[in-house]
Amino acid sequence: MIRNVVVGISGGVDSAVSAYLLKERGYNVLGVFMRNWDEHDEAGYCSGEQDLKDATWACNKLQIELREVNYVKQYWTAVFSQFLDDYQLGLTPNPDILCNRHIKFDLFHKHALDTLKYDAVATGHYARNSLGNFLERSNNADTEQGVRLLIPADTFKDQTFFLSGIAQKSLQRTMFPLGELLKTEVKQLAKRIGLQRLAEKRESTGICFVGKRDFKSFIREYITSKPGHFVDVDSGAVVGNHEGIHQWTVGQRCRLSSYLQPYFVARKDPASNSIYVAAGHDHPALHCTRIHIGDINWLCNRSRQQLATNGSLRCRFRFQHTKPLVDCQLNPLEVHLDTPLRAVTPGQYAVFYDDVACLGAARIQHAEPLQQTEQQIAMQP
Repeated sequence: MIRNVVVGISGGVDSAVSAYLLKERGYNVLGVFMRNWDEHDEAGYCSGEQDLKDATWACNKLQIELREVNYVKQYWTAVFSQFLDDYQLGLTPNPDILCNRHIKFDLFHKHALDTLKYDAVATGHYARNSLGNFLERSNNADTEQGVRLLIPADTFKDQTFFLSGIAQKSLQRTMFPLGELLKTEVKQLAKRIGLQRLAEKRESTGICFVGKRDFKSFIREYITSKPGHFVDVDSGAVVGNHEGIHQWTVGQRCRLSSYLQPYFVARKDPASNSIYVAAGHDHPALHCTRIHIGDINWLCNRSRQQLATNGSLRCRFRFQHTKPLVDCQLNPLEVHLDTPLRAVTPGQYAVFYDDVACLGAARIQHAEPLQQTEQQIAMQP
């Protein structure tokens, strides 16, 4: 029977309210703060230190013990180094998905269950576990095999996108106390129980280790600039120069002067260090319906079996967590979208859904543009 739960306390309102809800339901709750990044910004301010202070304050208020674990070295190896390698290869990675997969739902999960010997792990993610309250009753292996990652009640705050890369077995002993609540309800509850300071705290957005710094300035600290050309994807003409393909991503506008239409990044070629650009926001080279993907990380056994049996699966797709879902046909290594999408980016993740759950995810290898001129095809490496 699940009685002892480790809660990942981040210093934010969501994890603190999660800990409160579990304590109110009679669980023995231990808070653990994860230190994953250790660097000050240009002003000498380290957000991690403030987060630890807020986590300590919240746990004192809730009368919950707080411990700390340090994964700075592991984060550098599994997340940040991969992040840098990808950018140098012309890819655009998603460090949040990598962090959840390698740190929060692997190292931290194992620490809570195997080292601390607690029964389950809880986080402040807006998601739901298909086991529901089953974790409170028993630990049936047969039921665990069918565990699914469900869309939360607050679909605007839905964080299943960022959890799509974790191992399915991690869900078997994971609880999401906020799954049935709206963000507004969480903040109201926080104020009612004396956590107003966290309810009013500004939410962190963007990549945690970049912070408030300009991304191009940040990335220059780690990757040496390598000048190259902006090349018109239609004519093959050089229309400008850049300082490195790692500073640009697909769909981004290029500030090139003296042209009638603005240029946008269509694709990057690391071999020639060239960035191919398309004139106009809606240029066909920026849109696609066919996407090549890597191996799928499955969070739904039934969907995996259906794809294996039938060779295809009807489902829904997104590659950015804020974008609407698009109907698609999923094949083992390809996605065929019913509706064209703009700026589908290599290195990002194709995340798949049905009406109620996240099915899994695969890394995007390449997106085929809607139209290719003969000259375009000839220029491709």
